Amino acid sequence: MAGKVQRLAVYLTAAGAATLLAGCSTLWPGQPAPADGPAPYTPPAQEAQHGLSARAVAAQESLKNMVALQDRLSRVSAPLLINNADLCRNQARNLLGFTAQNRYSYPGEYSEAAAAVLGYGDRLQISSVLAGSGAARAGLRKGDSLIAVEDKALHGGPDAEAQAAEVLGPLVGNRAALNLTIGRSGLSQTLNVPVTRACAIRIQLGNADNINSYADGQRVAITRGMMNFAQSDEAIAYVLARDIAHNVLGHAGAMRQTGTQGSMIDNLVRAKPDTSLLIGGGGIKPVPQDLDAAADTLAIYMLQRAGYNIDRAKPFWQKLSSQYPATVLNGYTAAHPAIAVRMAALDRAVTDVKAKLAAKKPLVP
Repeated sequence: MAGKVQRLAVYLTAAGAATLLAGCSTLWPGQPAPADGPAPYTPPAQEAQHGLSARAVAAQESLKNMVALQDRLSRVSAPLLINNADLCRNQARNLLGFTAQNRYSYPGEYSEAAAAVLGYGDRLQISSVLAGSGAARAGLRKGDSLIAVEDKALHGGPDAEAQAAEVLGPLVGNRAALNLTIGRSGLSQTLNVPVTRACAIRIQLGNADNINSYADGQRVAITRGMMNFAQSDEAIAYVLARDIAHNVLGHAGAMRQTGTQGSMIDNLVRAKPDTSLLIGGGGIKPVPQDLDAAADTLAIYMLQRAGYNIDRAKPFWQKLSSQYPATVLNGYTAAHPAIAVRMAALDRAVTDVKAKLAAKKPLVP
């Protein structure tokens, strides 16, 4: 199923490109996790929890952690995606600003975990709402079930996401708002949900512990390891802004790396990625210094417009490059080795942004 369903990602184009979600996507945008991947570790004390098998308990705990991290990415990325629509060039789209899933959004034992942990059944439920979006302003909430849009029924089951995308796709591009009928606390109600102009870039969690992130032109994947290193939402925003900038500037295509980056993201967003593909950097080439400097520059503008502190961006990247230098082949600095050039670009961009703020000029590079 996962191979043929385009996930309800946060944007819907006028041409009906299949996606409902806002800047982030579901945890399962590609194929199912490999059946021969290692099962998540389960502490012995959990093995008999509520009579569940160790594998079921592990799936539930793994799902809880992944959902929490994806929710955090959605929250951090929201102002970057919404406040920079005019800088996203050809990648700005009308969004509804929410993600929706059901139990069939998850493969194998994770389907049962989704039912137990998230309360998912056959019908699509709102899994996240993009802060600042039309959906958030209309009062849509996590957990609301999707019943209909513009009086067109949205059905449940294994193909619910694909069917919803087919209905919503043609509507979002040419309307200012949609009437969405939802179920909440046993009652149905209709909300008028305004569309939101935003960067149509999906933000995804990479289920690996290497310190890295990836951008394939349409998506950004930031690893669990990078999130743990960054720690703060602000530092995570620094990483996301650079990769969003790389996508906006078309760098993966210019480097002929779209397929390589895309394959890496497809792998890492699985519950059980093949970590052997990370060996030696996974075939990803170092970014030329002029492209990296351009991404740093655009990222600083995006961060300022999103309300993040730009003064602490340079110290963060310096710390990362010193602790994980280019010799760590599957790490961030190996793919972005021009540290001196990047730091100089950050200094110039911060100076330029502050000068434009003082002069009350538009924050455009």
